[in-house]
Amino acid sequence: MATILMIGSFDTKDDEYAFLREQIVARGHEVLAVNTGVMGTTESFPVGVEAEEVASAGDGDLGRLRADKDRGEAMKVMSAGAPVVAKRLYDAGTVDGIIGMGGTGGSTVVASAMRALPVGFPKVCVSTAASGDTSPYVGTKDVTMIPSIVDVAGINRVSRIIFTRAAGAICGMVESSVPEAADEKPIITASMFGNTTECVDACRASLGDKGYELLVFHATGTGGKTMESLVREGLVDAVLDVTTTEWADTVCGGVFDAGPDRLSAAGEMGIPHLIAPGCVDMANFTGMDSVPERFKDGSRTFYEWNPTVTLMRTNVEENRQMGKAFAEKANAAKGPVAFLIPTKGVSILDGDGEMFCDREADQAMFDALKKDLNDDIRVVEIHANINDEAFSAKAVEMMLELIAEKG
Repeated sequence: MATILMIGSFDTKDDEYAFLREQIVARGHEVLAVNTGVMGTTESFPVGVEAEEVASAGDGDLGRLRADKDRGEAMKVMSAGAPVVAKRLYDAGTVDGIIGMGGTGGSTVVASAMRALPVGFPKVCVSTAASGDTSPYVGTKDVTMIPSIVDVAGINRVSRIIFTRAAGAICGMVESSVPEAADEKPIITASMFGNTTECVDACRASLGDKGYELLVFHATGTGGKTMESLVREGLVDAVLDVTTTEWADTVCGGVFDAGPDRLSAAGEMGIPHLIAPGCVDMANFTGMDSVPERFKDGSRTFYEWNPTVTLMRTNVEENRQMGKAFAEKANAAKGPVAFLIPTKGVSILDGDGEMFCDREADQAMFDALKKDLNDDIRVVEIHANINDEAFSAKAVEMMLELIAEKG
């Protein structure tokens, strides 16, 4: 029997949560209810943590929130308190899974609690927002979002089905035991793009032969954020950052922007970090209609990678900005860090004679990096394209050297 944390606004969703709880209990599990409803509670089922405690954890006062009747402030306070309460219960070993429901506001509070819990911990959120862009709710965690189809407002012929299935989902998760691996290998994370797949695949095979497990993350903004999140959770032993293209989107306003913290986590945690300028030659947009007008002056080169991704070649100044940013991140690192630079192209499209080939722009990035980098940080330049066998072999060699340096 497991204990499932059921979190939500019991002041406005009393009937809905009572029904959800019944389905979970009917499957033989216990429910620990956490109320985030500012205006009241429920008498339909026992509540383990009331809204007053959640508000206090979010540095708020429930009485004041009720008196002010400011919904925005209430959401802010409860969104800050819910993850504190959830993490506290998790750390105490009190709960085995978490489930919640709501509209956009309720989902915001529920999901904030879920994002405070580690990857692998069962999480289910029934939401009216589940069919749209769920990134604000999911973040970098494995939150299972279930579309509510109808609003979370009453028990009817549709919600009865959805809530029952959601209860079944969380119960199935907590009942499932993850099989242990035959041997636990040290974990290296790697960043990859379609334009660097050949390189990362070669590195993965070689490092696998040497006793390491390589976890590959697609450099789509969310991928980079997720990789950094796992590093900060202490689940990673080293980072092979072949594909740092997300910084091009940060500089250019592209759709795969991972934010200014990209390249920070490995240094903060003091683990080995090998960095390559993979795909910094390209910023990503969706269709051409999504490209900002400032880039449509005829000076830019665009390539339709697929029907939903349009690539734009970065210029000298943008590459210079990235070089400075990369140096800043590496200089702050608490562990061993090094750079491997391919002088014959940072992507397939940047290969000799290819449409994104611009050695002046590439060199601007490399020069800015070396100019601002601490003298004790190693930079190796190799006369190869990033997808050449010589580059991947050197990347594996340097990764292993950094791991040995860390000891």
